[in-house]
Amino acid sequence: MKSFSLINALIAIALSIIAYFTLPDDFASVQLAFIFGLLIGAIAIPQISKLISESKKVQSSSDDISSTTTLYVGNLPYKVNEDAVAEYFSEFGNVASVRLMKDRRTGKRKGYGFVEVASKSADKMISKLNDTDFQERTLKVRLAKDKTEG
Repeated sequence: MKSFSLINALIAIALSIIAYFTLPDDFASVQLAFIFGLLIGAIAIPQISKLISESKKVQSSSDDISSTTTLYVGNLPYKVNEDAVAEYFSEFGNVASVRLMKDRRTGKRKGYGFVEVASKSADKMISKLNDTDFQERTLKVRLAKDKTEG
């Protein structure tokens, strides 16, 4: 983060100098150029820095999901949707996908599902999320068992 602060300061100074040379030549223009540069530096540069850091996070998170582990999540609220579960789990690691099981006849949710997460995050998620309250239900989070034939 410190490197972004230095870059912000340098860009703000550069913008002040550019503004100084583009405005008319009188004393007021020096003040305007300074104010203009500081405003641009204070408003635009942090936003640009934020975009750069977010793009780095997106790249690293896509790298982290190269190997995944599937977690079983039980005792889910019946009205919960995939997005809510993904958001809750993403606080503790990278989530690749969420599948909530439904009854074939009625189409109603069964109260359990599977969350595919980055393998590096799986153990942390189990320890942090098992037996936690989620929408007034106590979740049960474990490693999913492999599907057996028969």
